[in-house]
Amino acid sequence: MSFQRDTRVLALVLAGGRGERLHPLTAQRSKPAVPFGGKYRIVDFVLSNLINSNITATFVLTQYKAQSLLEHLQMAWTHSTGRNNFLTAVPAQMQSGDFWYRGTADAIFQNLALLNRTHPQVVAVFGADHIYKMNVRQMVDFHVKKEASATVACLPMPSEEAAAFGVIKVNADWRIIGFEEKPEQPACIPEQPGYSLVSMGNYTFEADFMTEVLKEDAQDRASAHDFGKSILPKICDSFPIYAYDFQRNRIAMEDAAEPAYWRDVGTIEAYYEANLDLKDVRPRLNLYNWDWPIHSVSYNDPPAKFVFDEDGRRGYAIQSIVSSGCILAGGRVKDSILGRNVFVDEGAEVEQSVIHDNVRIGRGAKIRRAVVDKNNHLADGTVIGFDPERDRERYFVSEEGIVVLGRGADTPESRARDF
Repeated sequence: MSFQRDTRVLALVLAGGRGERLHPLTAQRSKPAVPFGGKYRIVDFVLSNLINSNITATFVLTQYKAQSLLEHLQMAWTHSTGRNNFLTAVPAQMQSGDFWYRGTADAIFQNLALLNRTHPQVVAVFGADHIYKMNVRQMVDFHVKKEASATVACLPMPSEEAAAFGVIKVNADWRIIGFEEKPEQPACIPEQPGYSLVSMGNYTFEADFMTEVLKEDAQDRASAHDFGKSILPKICDSFPIYAYDFQRNRIAMEDAAEPAYWRDVGTIEAYYEANLDLKDVRPRLNLYNWDWPIHSVSYNDPPAKFVFDEDGRRGYAIQSIVSSGCILAGGRVKDSILGRNVFVDEGAEVEQSVIHDNVRIGRGAKIRRAVVDKNNHLADGTVIGFDPERDRERYFVSEEGIVVLGRGADTPESRARDF
């Protein structure tokens, strides 16, 4: 399929999520700003997808606990070299009254004035809280070819799993004919028995059409002002609204036979598992494709270092990601993700864990099945992940037993390295 490169596309990225189910990682930041994969933030994935898809006009709409996110965007992303080449963060400004965004549709409605700057033909409305790679231009191509008023990116999944989500009903041409919220018996995809379509929360709209339906929705006091709950179910009978099959999306230099990867990292378990997906010999999400890089902030960190080579005092990492500035000073790491500037002292053991930036793991400490947020200093001999009852007395523990340490104290030492 050829790209519609002459189609003027404006991207509006919704990055105001509270991320309450990711607590305590979201105690001081919004969900899109949560670190991921050793050197990234969650928001980096959607922004990289847009840039790699040659979509260069982007507004990022922020809201809750936005300071960390705004600082990251400023250092890594925000720029402007013309009317059609920019990435700009837009804090919530209560343009329509004395209230925050009331839903995804209201967030766009309150910022309709932004469309006047670029006069787009197509508006891409994407969330900022999922981990995936996607050539967005292929979705725009599908949208234009179908002459759609709106298009919804959808993920096919087994019907028994889809029952936990909102399910989209389509006809044989993939035109949307209905929506079902967590149905007991989800509608199957035509000619694909046993599989149903789940919305990914990413949309493309014909710009003028979107403006009109948002204005109409804003006047409806009974509306939830949400695209998936309010607007799309109301208009799918009267306008051409299509589903785009994410599994058909193709990324340059990646195996077309591999299923497309997409994860909603909205819970501690999903976040933890998606991080550990990166460490395998053949990871389900490949970060090493130079034709589709995931961009982020570049820091002047020193290289990672592994020191000491004595029995019982040997620094090494196996089946793990080790980021810049890390020092394994006789410590051992296995099946884990280490963020920037992590120090693992002599005799310490880290296994099946996600460690964020600027963490010091003391001598002889043992850490297993844990997520440790940035700036924590774990004292010598600390043991985490071996005694569930004791862990619950000191830390947050998820339903599946993952121990989570919130962001550590803001000390002069941590501030010197806390970027």
